[in-house]
Amino acid sequence: MPNHVSPFVLNNVCKSVVVRRSIDIVHLVRYALMTAFVALSVVLGGQSAASAERPDSFADLAEKLSPAVVNISTTMVVNGNNRPQMPQFPEGSPFEDFFKEFQDRGEPSRRAQSLGSGFIIDAAGIVVTNNHVIENADEISVILANDESFKAKVIGRDAKTDIAVLQIDPGDSKLTAVSFGNSDGLRVGDWVMAIGNPFGLGGTVTAGIVSARGRDIGSGPYDDFIQTDASINRGNSGGPLFNLDGEVIGINTAIFSQTGGSVGIGFAISANLATQVVGQLQDYGRTRRGWLGVFIQEVTEDIADSLGLDSAKGALIASVTEAGPADEAGLQAGDVITRFNGKDVVKSRDLPRIVAETPVETTVDVEVVRGGERKTLSVTLGELEQAENGGLLSRSQSKEKTNDTRIENIGLTVAPLTEELAEKFDLDTGETGIVVVDVKDGSPAADKGVQPGDIIRRLNQSAITSVDKLIEGIASAKKEGRKGVLMLIESDGQTRFVQISFDE
Repeated sequence: MPNHVSPFVLNNVCKSVVVRRSIDIVHLVRYALMTAFVALSVVLGGQSAASAERPDSFADLAEKLSPAVVNISTTMVVNGNNRPQMPQFPEGSPFEDFFKEFQDRGEPSRRAQSLGSGFIIDAAGIVVTNNHVIENADEISVILANDESFKAKVIGRDAKTDIAVLQIDPGDSKLTAVSFGNSDGLRVGDWVMAIGNPFGLGGTVTAGIVSARGRDIGSGPYDDFIQTDASINRGNSGGPLFNLDGEVIGINTAIFSQTGGSVGIGFAISANLATQVVGQLQDYGRTRRGWLGVFIQEVTEDIADSLGLDSAKGALIASVTEAGPADEAGLQAGDVITRFNGKDVVKSRDLPRIVAETPVETTVDVEVVRGGERKTLSVTLGELEQAENGGLLSRSQSKEKTNDTRIENIGLTVAPLTEELAEKFDLDTGETGIVVVDVKDGSPAADKGVQPGDIIRRLNQSAITSVDKLIEGIASAKKEGRKGVLMLIESDGQTRFVQISFDE
């Protein structure tokens, strides 16, 4: 049966009544009416199924969930400004004493207040909010929907994801708690509901849809925001974004606006990211993220072509931290990571989040492309926070593993690094390698920012140990029909990959 019956179909049924007089007219009319009824039922049935996805009202859901959403008020003591500088007056001037009196007063300290939102995840008094809502606060108060107020203490907070966990003592008060849902199950177009404290007005409910997923808004290394058109304003920060099952699938955090008001573009931290961070803050009072020990960059179309990759996907390792997990597992600069612990790495920004979500000391499989071949290596992750405290996240602690290759007409003059050249370019006299002596103006190398004194470490994932190897590598790439080559350049102690096209 088709989804609907056009008037033409019904007309054909009526015409058969005239032509086939031998057929009982009552049966024919009954058949026609039944056909029309069934067709209409299909149409109406399809409409009701579609409209079922859109609730008639959010009232029941809002009434059920609102008690779990809280207002958060913070107070911070702001020190007064420094004493104003007194103008210069002639010695003995009567104005000198007059201005000195006001200078000694200065501006007194004051108490600044700010407002935000949060939600209860445990009836014992565990509250989740944004870190920026409570950062630098001297006092934090949590106000329930029934206006009960409690002093709160910080269990833990994480600036990288902008998440904080608070504890209140509810005493005899019975709290309503909500739970996190699976944000990976969200689809663009799904209905969502936000509850919060915009502009300090108190419990406010808005609704909308999921506009996009996986947004990177440049707020941190683990951006994975849900975009929604549910109205979010100042004061909504830290409040929950619910699905129609009443589960928290996001923490409202930011808006895109040139005026400070809602324009229908709001961002919420995904629940799956928040769940892990909140759990660690509850268990340890801090985060414990996995650490791989690599510096990475995006795989562009040019870089993919230079490496002979099928597509511009993955994370390109620019350098490896010496004695870090990746180094000990045999990962090298020039490797392109395509899968980590069973998860695809499509963009370079995917890797830090996937690694961070993996428990410390877990051994995982890492799939890489090296020299056109796929390899799988096992890596036991370290802890990011320990690496930070140990100063291991500096590029000066990283090393580049090398192998062999290079190109032709790219506008570079190069030479083996000698003591004289090291002194000329202020390089370590113990350095070895191929140094850029001159860069031709307007050349492909100049366009990519290569400068005299840069050291060429690799060409297309192969180590460059001599000028001959560099020339051979460039010639080989041109012979293979490549549009250019990929060089690992060291400059001022830091390394980066540069794709240099061939000069036509």
